[in-house]
Formats: sequence, structure tokens, C-alpha cells
Amino acid sequence: MAIVDPRTGQPLTGPEESSHNGAGSSVAPEDVIVDVTLENFQQVVLEGSMQHPVLLQSWASWCEPCKNLKPVLEKLAQEYAGAFVLARLDIEAFPQIASQLGVRSVPDVKLISQGQLYDQFQGALPEKQVREWLGKYLEAPAEASQSPEEMAEAALASGDNETAQAIYRELIQQYPEYYDYQIDLAGALVAAGQVDDAKRTLDALPPEHRDAAKARGVRARIEFGEEALSQAEIDALGERDDSEARYQRAMRRIADGDYEGGLEALLAIMKSDRAYGEDAARKTLLRVFDALGANHPLTVAYRRRLFAMLY
Repeated sequence: MAIVDPRTGQPLTGPEESSHNGAGSSVAPEDVIVDVTLENFQQVVLEGSMQHPVLLQSWASWCEPCKNLKPVLEKLAQEYAGAFVLARLDIEAFPQIASQLGVRSVPDVKLISQGQLYDQFQGALPEKQVREWLGKYLEAPAEASQSPEEMAEAALASGDNETAQAIYRELIQQYPEYYDYQIDLAGALVAAGQVDDAKRTLDALPPEHRDAAKARGVRARIEFGEEALSQAEIDALGERDDSEARYQRAMRRIADGDYEGGLEALLAIMKSDRAYGEDAARKTLLRVFDALGANHPLTVAYRRRLFAMLY
């Protein structure tokens, strides 16, 4: 599989593709994972990159983040089935190679094509981010396995909150500097009704993450749950169809996670009674957008509808 220049869309490895072009096919680890030495560096990395992309991973035995990244890269090397070769360099055993490559800290990962450094990253990126980085240059396998983040999201969608929380807690332990996982855990706690635990998790974040859009979204979900009437109180509204009753039903839907139903109800209130609650429906729509995030499909769709209604 050719490596693609994202600026031009053209392959960098020439017209001939790797003989292991069948993404998703089974390959032996030794076919796609090689330990670099003084003797084989020229053949594996420089000459090898003329035939296929090479992912050069520099590591050290004392490096804890390296231990987190190692299984991720090995998994992807086998999953990509020869689309690239993972070359591993022990900087303690071969410091002269590390020095020539300009490796100043580990883990260090370099993407090499046609004998040239094409891209690189430092640090132990989580699997999802490594996949996204590779995806800029290589087509993902047709049958790619789920990342831990995707597994957690699927568990939440199926109602298995316990599994989702366990995955997020493991990710937090592996990548304590990636605070998004702590926010994801807070979101799972909210979904499970563990609001106090969610608040404590958010409050423990550094200020710049505590006040970021993603954390604000989780806090908004907490606030909706606290503001909405209970289901018993909603039931007590009976057949009432005034703006107040419709607004309270919308709030209950949002608190229960039925965002689309809640957003639709809020737009309907805006159409029929824009003045209700000093423009409460529009203000609440904006809060829901904040809770979902700017790129959520519902945010994109309903922000467009809101804009069309206003202008």
C-alpha cells in the first residue's frame, strides 16, 4: 500500500505497492515487526522504505510510556498486514543510531518513506490517536478492530455502563496526561446516575481542561438533570399543551438523553411562542449544543435549523 502525501493526494512510494497489500489479511508478526540493529538498519529502514513505509519506533526499557505504546503499534502493524513495517530501535543498545536519527526522548515514532523522514510524533499516543495519525497517510484495513475508545462508546450505547467505565479507568491509568479520558469517565458516571462522582472527577481536572468545551458539555448534562422535573412531575402535567408544559417535557427528554426529541420540542416552542421564558427555548438549544459538542451531528443539523429560523 502506497503512502499518500495529504497535500497532493499522490503516493510517495511509487507505483509498485507492497506485496502485503491485503489489508486485514493474516500475517506473522515477524513479517511486519523487526528489531533494528547496526547490522540491519540499512536494509530494514533505508532500503526497506523504498518498497513500503517504515514506522521506526525508538524505545528504552526504563521508559514507562514506551510500554503503553508498544502493544498498540504491534497490534496495528499486524492489522495493517504489511501496509507498513514496524521497525523497533532500542536506544540503550544502539545509542549511535538514536543519535544519528536525532532521537532526544522516547517514545519517538518516525514515518519513513523513500529513505526520507516524512512525519513523526513523540510520546505514547493512545490507540485512537495513533490510528488517526496513520489514517492521514495509509488506508485503514477494511476490517479494523475497535479501539478502546470505540469499545467504551459501544458499551455506553448498549447500556453497559460498567464496562464503559472500566475501559475509561484503564485508559486514565495508561495515559494520565490525556485528560479527555477523565471527562469521558465523568460522562459515563452521569449516564449511570453517579452525579456526585462525576462532579468530583471534573473538579479534579486542571483548570484549562476543567473549563474546556468538552467538560462544560458534561456539566451541562448534569445541570439538565438537576433542572428537569421528575418523570412523576411530568406525568402530572397530563394533557397540558401550553408552552411551560412543552418546555418541561423537552427538558426531561434532554435530561434522559433523548437529545433529538428535546431539540425538536424546543424548536417547536420557538416557532409558536418565541417570548416564552425570555427566549428560554433558544437559550436552552444553545446549552444543548454545548453539551453535545460543536461537531456532533445533532448540533450541526439543529444549529443550521436554528439559524434558518432566526435569519
